[in-house]
Amino acid sequence: MRRKLVAGNWKMHGALKQNSALLAQITAEASGLFCEVAVCPPYPYLAQVQSLIQGSVLTLGAQSVSEHPSGAFTGEVSASMLADFGCRYVLVGHSERRALFGETDVVVAAKFEAAQKAGLVPILCVGETLGEREAGDTGFVVARQLSAVLDRVGVAAMVSAVVAYEPVWAIGTGVTASPAQAQEVHAAIRAQVAALDLGVAAGLRILYGGSVKPRNAMELFGQLDIDGGLIGGAALVADDFLAICLAAN
Repeated sequence: MRRKLVAGNWKMHGALKQNSALLAQITAEASGLFCEVAVCPPYPYLAQVQSLIQGSVLTLGAQSVSEHPSGAFTGEVSASMLADFGCRYVLVGHSERRALFGETDVVVAAKFEAAQKAGLVPILCVGETLGEREAGDTGFVVARQLSAVLDRVGVAAMVSAVVAYEPVWAIGTGVTASPAQAQEVHAAIRAQVAALDLGVAAGLRILYGGSVKPRNAMELFGQLDIDGGLIGGAALVADDFLAICLAAN
């Protein structure tokens, strides 16, 4: 059985005092979990969070990464820098990075490769907008985004990766894909990988990220191909995040 992963994406939220209080509660109550739990704070808080979660069951992740290993790229952060701070995971291709910062499938695939070369586990985010869903293009869009990575690094690279399906129309809107809708896309993702390697597909963890809350987490995580969640707003509320982690148990 694939070990479930719950990753909290703090987005551009946080403050030193707030982070300390949040993680104090989460680390104190997460010790009995057998799902894997990761937190992805903004870059300035990586050192603080690394210190706060030391010795706990939590692992550290980052929200993005440069495709370049080093150089004259002011404002960018390389994968090796993230590794220096003890990051295990890094999000690549989050919908907000694609929509607001123009990250193309080609750029996302390059970031995925850069992360793995530095020993990080990329969490590849894929998903469709409301317009694409209404046009019946969900399958095409998700397959295209995944193919860009598979074509660049090969299916074997997915052994050391995670995929997160995030329907853009369900992020921060309070609207959640039904468990059946989410399962359909997760199954399609696994089938796309299985067409290249059945063993890799069987072990691939595919997370759901689209307004996961304590009230819907258990039903979502109970679906055959949903292996945990990429949690946004609820990751900033300790009680909610812990309840979601318990659902993943």
